[in-house]
Amino acid sequence: MAEASIPVDLLNPGQVFACLGFLEAADVLIGNAEGGFDWADESKVRFRLRADGQDNPFELVLDHLASATITEIEPDCWPGKRDPNALRSDVFPSPLADHYTKGDKKWSRTKLPCRVAFKETDTSIALNSWCDGSSRPDFKLYAGNRTGTSIAHDMLFGKRKKPTKRHPEGPLEASGLLQLWETYHDQLVHNPFHLTCPLGGTFNMDPRGGWVALDLGFSPNELNDLSVESSPIVEILAVLGLEHARPDQYATRKVRYAVWTEMIPALLARAAFSGVDIAVSLRTFHFTLDLSGKNKVVTFATPESQ
Repeated sequence: MAEASIPVDLLNPGQVFACLGFLEAADVLIGNAEGGFDWADESKVRFRLRADGQDNPFELVLDHLASATITEIEPDCWPGKRDPNALRSDVFPSPLADHYTKGDKKWSRTKLPCRVAFKETDTSIALNSWCDGSSRPDFKLYAGNRTGTSIAHDMLFGKRKKPTKRHPEGPLEASGLLQLWETYHDQLVHNPFHLTCPLGGTFNMDPRGGWVALDLGFSPNELNDLSVESSPIVEILAVLGLEHARPDQYATRKVRYAVWTEMIPALLARAAFSGVDIAVSLRTFHFTLDLSGKNKVVTFATPESQ
């Protein structure tokens, strides 16, 4: 097995969510993945990840995400205008219909789930934390007419303006994981969360994207002005980490999560992340979901007494 580690800020909830995302993705893409947090040196906390094979699991996950495809999923009963490129599904749990309907007749695309497919491995991961129809609460922070699929696409492949003759795909407006991976490959392998750039609409998982940010990180933007910046890698891996787990929402806009030291598989990590006692050492943190208009925004966390 191969093992590697990366720096992580435990007070940044999005980064912790994204560590779980790395673990989930490595388990799907590589196999037998285990992860845990090392806070022996409080000034240099790291997330450890190991999986089958001989290659750095962080590098493999980022490389697969950079070449993935993303597709929106429509239920077979979808009554509105259909997307010819969307996937079809007839296995949606019935409570999920409540997420799509507005009133008696209007259906909304904003909460439709999507699927990220990895070309080289013939595997895929669903993203639907914003529209979960199970007994778990969803974790939808974005508002407006944006869809989860469009945000995920922008975080992976960048946001583009309308196509022009010079730029048939559209001029790049904001970088995504793909652009950062092509330009800053080596830096991202060793410190994937530190690199930030100006972004448009996000999942609101990285608190550095708020107007008040404690750690702006390193920016590839040469002008490096005071525009709002966050990490597309944190954003996409955070929602991937929330696919099978949820932080504990214990009061109105109050959220708690936990980190652990032992190297454990994804199945146990999901429970530990939610603060469930699984006989491993845990540290818990809490934060408040701020409001920015109708959007909810993750803020930096505070440690709880152990």
